[in-house]
Amino acid sequence: MASAGHGNGLINGVVSNKHTATISEVDEFCNALGGNRPIHSILIANNGMATVKFIRSVRSWAYETFGTEKAILLVAMATPEDMRINAEHIRIADQFVEVPGGTNNNNYANVQLILEIAEITHVDAVWPGWGHASENPELPDALKAKGIVFLGPPAVSMGALGDKIGSSLIAQAANVPTLPWSGSHVKIPPESSLITIPDEIYRAACVYTTE
Repeated sequence: MASAGHGNGLINGVVSNKHTATISEVDEFCNALGGNRPIHSILIANNGMATVKFIRSVRSWAYETFGTEKAILLVAMATPEDMRINAEHIRIADQFVEVPGGTNNNNYANVQLILEIAEITHVDAVWPGWGHASENPELPDALKAKGIVFLGPPAVSMGALGDKIGSSLIAQAANVPTLPWSGSHVKIPPESSLITIPDEIYRAACVYTTE
């Protein structure tokens, strides 16, 4: 077992004994696909079914690709509540980090905490799952500043789609059917970026009076 101090808890788990051969295989796989940043370890900033599904998927892919399900080190987060019920995502992760309990702003939605844990565990990437911090544009920006890969859309896309008016306008521009709303008549010009919506177009979709 391995344990290392953390501000609000401990990092626990089985030490990875990945052979150098496996590490080089991941590097070669990345290079063969035109990538320049191989990922050997991932922090999962989520819990429950999202984390369980992710771990199983990564391990299945790793086994089919490299002949071992342990090619990628998977680090989970665990609140006291997760620990008390012996949550499955803790049991099947390679390592876990104890984090504060309570509402998700204390743990799975806490961008600063996720960033701190990612740095302490020296992971290559962070996967946010769904809910919690997964739709917070601050997370990919914060990780990028530290040289850590965010496994998800860039902050600019999250910012655009996280806004209900903006996302509806983007959907309409992409010919995705939408329910009737105050901006049904508003169209984004073809030459415009679907990510950055001009202010005048955004305002045209808003409601300013009770009438």
